[in-house]
Amino acid sequence: MLEFLRHIETIYPISSKSEEALVAISKEHEYKKGTNVQDIGHTCKTIYFVKSGVVRVYYYKDAIDITESFEFENAFVARAESLFTGKPSQKAIEAIEDTTMIAIDSYRLFNLFDNHPDLERLFRKIIESSYVSTVQRIESLQFNTAEERYKSLLKASPNVLKRIPLKYIASYLGITQVSLSRIRGAK
Repeated sequence: MLEFLRHIETIYPISSKSEEALVAISKEHEYKKGTNVQDIGHTCKTIYFVKSGVVRVYYYKDAIDITESFEFENAFVARAESLFTGKPSQKAIEAIEDTTMIAIDSYRLFNLFDNHPDLERLFRKIIESSYVSTVQRIESLQFNTAEERYKSLLKASPNVLKRIPLKYIASYLGITQVSLSRIRGAK
């Protein structure tokens, strides 16, 4: 939990009482490569912190596996559309590597906010950052070429090619593996 608390400190410092309350509702879990952390059709009730490893959020469209995002160490991940609406999600979270995550029970977390406003502010900042990332991702798909998206991904995550199968990278970029090979070959 120490890495988790250290990372939180970089986002927004919280009191020791809030740290204790957060740790009390958090639990470390390990997931093997290829395991779904959360399945499609389930309601998200957990916010995860990636301690080690990498996960992807994905869904199916017309029976095609589409990768929405990759989350590496020190990232928070949840299926927000389900978490905040209470409806089952059409997305899943999968461990791409053997992964260790801190699972935070969202119901218990939200109940802490009244007595720990610093926790509420911390998670507001986390959600704001996630929202900005989502908007940037949408704008990237709207305004950038596949090659520009690929270069941007490499810049943001230099080790992505070593850690993530090319089929998931192509899916994330919104292109086929053949197109990705062409882009990579043109370097």
